[in-house]
Amino acid sequence: MLLAALVTLACGYSVTALAARSQAAPSAQRDCGPANAGKDPSAAKISAAKDKAGKKAKKRKCLASKVPAPSAASYANKPATRAAADNIAQNNALNRDWVRATLAQAHMLPEVVRAVTPAQDPGVRNWQVYRDRMVDPVRVEAGVQFWLRNAKTLERAERETGVPASVIVGILGVETIYGRRMGKYRVLDALATLAFDFPASHPKAPARAAYFLQELESYLVWCQATGRDPLAVRGSYAGAMGMAQFMPSSWQKYAVDFDADGRVDLFDNSKDAIGSIANYLAAFGWKAGMPTHYPVQLDSLRLNLPALLERDILPSMSPAQMAERGAILPPQALQHVGLLALIELVNGNDAPASYVVGTDNFYVVTRYNWSSFYAMSVIELGLAVKAQIPAGTAPN
Repeated sequence: MLLAALVTLACGYSVTALAARSQAAPSAQRDCGPANAGKDPSAAKISAAKDKAGKKAKKRKCLASKVPAPSAASYANKPATRAAADNIAQNNALNRDWVRATLAQAHMLPEVVRAVTPAQDPGVRNWQVYRDRMVDPVRVEAGVQFWLRNAKTLERAERETGVPASVIVGILGVETIYGRRMGKYRVLDALATLAFDFPASHPKAPARAAYFLQELESYLVWCQATGRDPLAVRGSYAGAMGMAQFMPSSWQKYAVDFDADGRVDLFDNSKDAIGSIANYLAAFGWKAGMPTHYPVQLDSLRLNLPALLERDILPSMSPAQMAERGAILPPQALQHVGLLALIELVNGNDAPASYVVGTDNFYVVTRYNWSSFYAMSVIELGLAVKAQIPAGTAPN
């Protein structure tokens, strides 16, 4: 993990202070009121009786209302959580009391469990419906404005890494609409839920739970290294953070201080988000100047579709091998140096699937999100935005 690349901010509280807050409510419960959930009326009455001063009594009553009632949703005092806390502390030289106190304030989120639970009837995916949702007028217009505001940074990122500005813009648009939607869940809660309560009905439940436990560990290490309050950071239901929606381990490994201001900020700093996405794709093998895909037609007389789709989106066939299996490639694809993959984009049950031929760069985009739908929408959104940028603004 590239912890040296992380920014070190002034910590708003000490380890002991956080340990003392282990019984405090989550940030969403900080406001006091007459009907606060988890309020302990008896504690409030005792405080009022012991303190005749009205202001002090009111203050103590408010503090009592912040203590959440014990519930099944809390990870406080659960053996598995405490064992994980001790391992995380030992593996990363973190204060054990701080890790325990932090995880004790995590809560299981049922909506997160539902989000990763396999549907009983998943149905048939539809590329055109997905595309229309991602390459829509709102994202395109927001992308144009983002590009114009950040043209120099995009040009620099493309020059230094070879990753096209359009791909960077496409990722930011699909992920968060350029920072407008960065997630509403406490990252601590989301990662703890997926680490300790990943649905057993998922076919890869043990591996996925182990992955999210590692991300929880990376998150706590990141919070300590940067001085971030682990109870305050919000992100997606999967624990992804910031404009670029980096998981904690990716933040540690690939996030960069692209504007050299001394800190890495993917929440509010477009320059760092642009540079970090470019750095991520470059680290996964982006090849400068290589297209992401080519158009393709299929020869029904010679078509061997199972053979063409055997390795899915992983480039595994030469242009000649694809042609032998019934793919009709344009001249530029026939001259491609490297391996190719047939990308199938299903359109539900009522329309034939769409197909393109993906290169190594298409596969690199799927390292950001393992989905051909995702990669194609990123590419097409970026190109739609680029088409509206005035000549001379878009990097060549």
